[in-house]
Amino acid sequence: MNEMTALYDRNSPERPNASLNPSCVTDNLTVVASGVSSSEPVLAWLEQILQERFGLPLKLERDGPERLYLRHAEAPGHVLFDRLQPGFYLAGGELPHCQWDATAEGFRAPLDLPLPAPGAASLPQPLVEPMAGGLTIHYDILGMTYWMLSRQEEVDAQVLDRHCRFPASASHAGRHGYLDRPVVDEWLAVLGQVIQRQWPGIQLRQHVFEQRPTHDVDRPSRYGFARDIKLARAMLGDVLLHRRPQALLVGPWVRLSTRRRLHSLDPLNTFDWLMDVSERHGLTSAFYFICGRTDPRKDADYEPEHPAMRDLMRRMHARGHEIGLHPSYHTFRNPKELANEAVRLHRVCAEEGIEQAQWGGRMHYLRWQMPLTLQGYVQAGLDYDTTLGYAESPGFRCGTCFDYPAFDPVKGEPLALRIRPLIAMEASVISPLYLGLGTGEEAFECFSRLKARCRAIGGVFTLLWHNSELTTTAQRELYERVLAD
Repeated sequence: MNEMTALYDRNSPERPNASLNPSCVTDNLTVVASGVSSSEPVLAWLEQILQERFGLPLKLERDGPERLYLRHAEAPGHVLFDRLQPGFYLAGGELPHCQWDATAEGFRAPLDLPLPAPGAASLPQPLVEPMAGGLTIHYDILGMTYWMLSRQEEVDAQVLDRHCRFPASASHAGRHGYLDRPVVDEWLAVLGQVIQRQWPGIQLRQHVFEQRPTHDVDRPSRYGFARDIKLARAMLGDVLLHRRPQALLVGPWVRLSTRRRLHSLDPLNTFDWLMDVSERHGLTSAFYFICGRTDPRKDADYEPEHPAMRDLMRRMHARGHEIGLHPSYHTFRNPKELANEAVRLHRVCAEEGIEQAQWGGRMHYLRWQMPLTLQGYVQAGLDYDTTLGYAESPGFRCGTCFDYPAFDPVKGEPLALRIRPLIAMEASVISPLYLGLGTGEEAFECFSRLKARCRAIGGVFTLLWHNSELTTTAQRELYERVLAD
């Protein structure tokens, strides 16, 4: 049993039970699935997914409730999906699960493993068969793609953790052991092979693996913005817990010196080091800043207008790195406040001459409510979100490591927003609250395996590593090993 599977047998303060968290009760919208699966917006959105993945003019055409044709706009023939699963379009449905051995039918399995098949209790053999004018697939690949990418299972979720998050252990992927698999990407890779069998000679779009380091700026300074009592606690904690007696001198000095710029002696000021590492590997880091305080205990102690924070953003921009928004703790279900914080970030950046082609963000504590948080991003006019990974475990919450257009499963419509799935956060692997693998070889192997799976299908390995979690030599060595792997 590897650490991904073992996670679901552990107890921790973050682990949910199988009941509603009363503190998270809200007036969720309940999805009505009637007609959603056959709606034109869903089919048009799926066509966009296919076009981005394969680079081909593919069209979808429904034939009754159980048949869906995939056609090439410039070539005869078709691929038929003849076992559509209505459960993929329902909220809170308990779906079955099985596996399919692609290699047994002459297909290449991207990870050299049997493919998870959510939504099916069993699959016929063969799964892909010839028919008049084309090929038939007896599994609803596109329905499963919709279900995973739209996060349909999270609509009206009743199992939430203490931060009101839908937990990995409540997800279908978590309960059936495939959270560490990019299941959508694996099935689309098989669909690509079916397409090439049906239309020999066509060229599918080729994707090149990328890695994307990102950093949530929760605490840019250990001492610089702390009030008197908090400063005293921070120094005392460093002396007693971390055996840093020098904190009694460094703390007050850093606090007094952080007027125009973060101090070089501040242990959390790892930003230049992060940029140096990214640049050595030819990468661009993204830094997400908190611009509000909807919870004084959970949100940051800095203001984006502070001269030291302005200086930090200017230097990041000058070195070619990205700046984004880290919406405060309660904004995940407060679209108006999320939009206000985006305006604040834009104003500060404009005043500093910082211009970017696109602006995105990640929710604080990875808090997310489907689809309300999506709507907040749209109202804020942001271009992308990169929240969708689980705090308690790394892996493929959306079943993919590719960026994709967002879809509102309640309103049944695509949104002007891109989703960049988060694959791994450092705390998910290292922290004893989660996998608890520390900073040694086990942790590296966990990151490396996920990264290898992204590489195998030409996707993007999006990594979240907080600037505040690089204060020890072991943490820094692990971070550099993960990027260099």
